[in-house]
Amino acid sequence: MAYDLDDLKTRMQKSIASLRDELMGLRTGRASASLLEPVTVEAYGSRMPLNQVATVTVPEARMLSVQVWDRSMANAVEKAIRDSGLGLNPMGEGQIIRVPLPELNEERRRELTKVAHNYAEAARVAVRHIRRDGMDALKKAEKDGDLGQDDVRAQSDLVQKATDAAVAEIDQVVATKEAEIMQV
Repeated sequence: MAYDLDDLKTRMQKSIASLRDELMGLRTGRASASLLEPVTVEAYGSRMPLNQVATVTVPEARMLSVQVWDRSMANAVEKAIRDSGLGLNPMGEGQIIRVPLPELNEERRRELTKVAHNYAEAARVAVRHIRRDGMDALKKAEKDGDLGQDDVRAQSDLVQKATDAAVAEIDQVVATKEAEIMQV
């Protein structure tokens, strides 16, 4: 494996992007169309993501609106949302399903922040693995005689700085999400 600092930084950014995606799925006090992304519907003999059978919109802060494309799928979509484990209670009105979001109580908010911190820790571990890969590549390059000790030391410092920056960004992202969750 050849050492490439830009590749390491790119992989670290992908870990951060993955964290952002996971955090988007966490429910906060505000409605978000991404909240229903993990929901799958039994449609036409197979399981399909909700976004392939309906359009999800956010008409107001505590309400999601699901516009089902095929009227015959409305009951299946409603059942899928109810059974999704998100604690939502959809109300069908023909092709449109309204999904009111209940208030989050303090205990549930604390649970969500713990989940957010778990996601962040997984992202930090991923970044550290990428750092280790870079350090291993540098040691191999030194052993093979491709790089001198001074070059390896300088590049190791750059890898560590990239790692520190990525971890700081992860901390920033999770702190923002935690503030959003705890906001009443």
